[in-house]
Amino acid sequence: RSPPANLNPQRLHGMSGKSVLAKIKLLVPAGAAKPAPPVGPALGQHGLNIMSFCKEFNAKTADYKSNVPVPVLITAFQDKTFTFAMKSPPTTFFIKKMAGLSSGSQKPGHSSVGEITLKHIYEIAKLKATDPGMQDTSLKSICKSIVGTCKSMGVRVLPKEEVASRLASQ
Repeated sequence: RSPPANLNPQRLHGMSGKSVLAKIKLLVPAGAAKPAPPVGPALGQHGLNIMSFCKEFNAKTADYKSNVPVPVLITAFQDKTFTFAMKSPPTTFFIKKMAGLSSGSQKPGHSSVGEITLKHIYEIAKLKATDPGMQDTSLKSICKSIVGTCKSMGVRVLPKEEVASRLASQ
């Protein structure tokens, strides 16, 4: 009996031909993976070796700054093995860092909590373009997405002219 036509065989078998048990998405601080939540329960419920993941993840993120949130996609297989792929930190992390904020606005669109320049947005876009799945996305599209994220956080994007006038007045 063959599987239904609309069922993607990649969802049933990973690239290595093993049967995929689950795909787990986590946001783990760089170099700080521990068997405590959120890592322990997420991996434990699928019977994966938690300490093995923690050691591998911490080794791969050893050169990152501490407490940088790293999104990770863990693919768990039926034989209790796993693979994982890391992405760059979330866009909101970079925006808050560049604007010097601890959190976004409570009323985005009504009150602005910080400012960021187009140069900052371009630098964030260059970092995000290296993520898996973003190779075919233009830098312009990524920049537009980051501007939208800034608006939803209550962070104002300064136009080129305003930055130039501020620099001239100093």
